[in-house]
Amino acid sequence: MSELEVLEGAAVLIGADGRIDAVGPYSELRRRARKAEVVEVEGVLFPGFIDAHTHAVFGPPRLADHERRARGVGYKEIAAAGGGILSSVRDVRAIAFEELLDLTRRRLGQLLAHGTTAVEVKSGYGLELEAELKQLEVIAALSDGPPFLIPTFLGAHEVPPEYRSDPERYVDLVIGEMLPAVVARGLARFCDVFCEPGVFTVGQSRRILEAAKGMGLELKLHADELEGSGGTELACELGAMSADHLAAVSERGIELLAASRTVAVLLPGTMWFLGQSRQAPARRLIDAGCAVALATDFNPGSSPGMSLPLMAMCGVSQMKMLPSEAVMAITVNAAAAVGEAHRRGQIAPGFEGDLVLVGVKDWRELAYWYGVNLVREVWVGGVACHPRRRPVHYLS
Repeated sequence: MSELEVLEGAAVLIGADGRIDAVGPYSELRRRARKAEVVEVEGVLFPGFIDAHTHAVFGPPRLADHERRARGVGYKEIAAAGGGILSSVRDVRAIAFEELLDLTRRRLGQLLAHGTTAVEVKSGYGLELEAELKQLEVIAALSDGPPFLIPTFLGAHEVPPEYRSDPERYVDLVIGEMLPAVVARGLARFCDVFCEPGVFTVGQSRRILEAAKGMGLELKLHADELEGSGGTELACELGAMSADHLAAVSERGIELLAASRTVAVLLPGTMWFLGQSRQAPARRLIDAGCAVALATDFNPGSSPGMSLPLMAMCGVSQMKMLPSEAVMAITVNAAAAVGEAHRRGQIAPGFEGDLVLVGVKDWRELAYWYGVNLVREVWVGGVACHPRRRPVHYLS
């Protein structure tokens, strides 16, 4: 995971279809394509960054939760008092589609400005059929991009208040009503479940994921975030594309991940923002042979961050990843975590022309500086699309 090829004085030739035709010395490619438009850049050109885990479709920010944490109130206590995920559920159920669409468009523009050219986006703040469909329809309405979007159904993000006394009935609703409606409309590529003590058990998660797989969806899993639950083991057993969070992953879970094709998606911004000292064991995972990706977990409650370069910096400074491993974690491995490794995450012939220009001299600076956005230009499918020329928009 630490092998990274760096080319000096190189050029990228992008074809009319938006895909990369060739990579090599500028003089060689210039002779090959004499009529091609030339865009000269200064800095380091990276593959487009891929955010493999976000909850980008939500209403207002959860500022009250943020203040409660500063007063010493814990994550679970905030949720028990009606904050947390359920606060965002109330907001999404109440908000008009057009307003939710506008908010999401603005926020995705900020991810794009930080170099993210492909984004996995989950539902999960509806927890009822119509509100879940509303979130997924927002994603569908923005699917022309940029950035490129990968939609995930997360109806099992939390048990809504009306089913707290009988969570199995809610699991039945997800399986019997929500999943068929989502699949019939073609609104999701993945299904995800929050498998965590106090949320959904391993047994409930298995039921939902097996049903989703039977309906043709690929699988992801929130696993072992705050407490070990066996979620990672379940993800590997079911052949999930990724197991995400993993701050409390077991040694057995690490062994199974290393022997599987499931990608470990780590979310350092979440634990950092929540004030937790424990991060997912990135070094142990990598040394064991696991494929590791980093993502923002962009959401209104526990990780309102939109910068993958910041996550890369956290990977190096907080999780003992090498700079090359951090870069791989937001490109190649992130692409694998969303089923896009065959066409995104690398600057190579046949891949999408998704590129990011970063204003640095040494590629290692990407995971070094923080508090400043060094992204100078972004291309998606070979088209320049950095949103800096657009009007400034508030995010709430």
